[in-house]
Amino acid sequence: MNAPKLTEHDYIQFLIAAQRVYTCTEAARCTEIASHDAYTRLLSRLPPDTAALWQEVEPLIDKNRGLLVVDDTTLDKPYAQKMSLVTRHWSGKHHAVVEGINLTTMLWTDGLSSLPCDCRLYEPAEEGKEQVTKNDHFLAMLKTAKEREFRPRYVCFDSWYSSLANLKAVRGHGWHFLTRLKSNRQVNPGQNGPDDTGNVAVESINIPAYGREVHLKGFGFIQVFRTVAPNGNVEHWATSDLKMEEITRQELVRQVFAIENYHRQLKQCCGVERAQVRNAKAQKCHILLSLRAFVRLEAHRLKTGISGYAAKANLIREAIRLYLQKPTILLEATA
Repeated sequence: MNAPKLTEHDYIQFLIAAQRVYTCTEAARCTEIASHDAYTRLLSRLPPDTAALWQEVEPLIDKNRGLLVVDDTTLDKPYAQKMSLVTRHWSGKHHAVVEGINLTTMLWTDGLSSLPCDCRLYEPAEEGKEQVTKNDHFLAMLKTAKEREFRPRYVCFDSWYSSLANLKAVRGHGWHFLTRLKSNRQVNPGQNGPDDTGNVAVESINIPAYGREVHLKGFGFIQVFRTVAPNGNVEHWATSDLKMEEITRQELVRQVFAIENYHRQLKQCCGVERAQVRNAKAQKCHILLSLRAFVRLEAHRLKTGISGYAAKANLIREAIRLYLQKPTILLEATA
């Protein structure tokens, strides 16, 4: 059997170098060693799991410190009428429900580096099988992180993942969490245990600037904080760490924002939304290879101080520099 003309590393490097178009057709145009079909076959034969991603990320992180941040994003697919994995999801970018692929990532960050160590894709349920939800993915990634012997400082996530089952799962692994709560979440403000006040919406209780210990219905004692944004938006934060102070919460929230930067760079620099393949396995492989392209850009940033955006711009500058040394598009003399 002949060896394949392409490897996953060839495709990853194409994703890093490409600027606007990330299709297999464009990849074939940029190389002399493989055709369009060779790229599509590559995406169809690679295993659609996160084993290779974890193998590359593990040496770059410290499992005994840092945060594990879980959040999802919608990969826009507005024109994909017959593409697998495309369903309707809420998009924070569009502030509406749109057609796309939902990607949930577990990101490790220590405030300086941000690296995806696990991910899951939302897939429509097969006939006769129960739907796997985003909360199921959350629990599965927690279990995997425990098996990989993570000991994070905190596990952080949005209010979507703050169900009792998820909170108890984090506690069951021996970890603390920091999450946002919806304003109608039921808590008992008794100081020494549930009292005659009963359970009331967290938005209705007085919460000092330094936080307040309350009893969350169905869970136990938590520390809650209230923040008010300049535009008037009110958020309620909760943690299982009863000793957490407001200054610590602010620092953690700053670090948690790393996952938003990750989502942005994954889309703008790694072409994660741009695969024009219909097959589910090929789409999964493209997304996973995009995450591995991000890992390389992040490792390069940590080593050189050059951001992923600047690194890609430098590739174009070098190409322009080489072209200017020997331009090929010329106006022939007419006289």
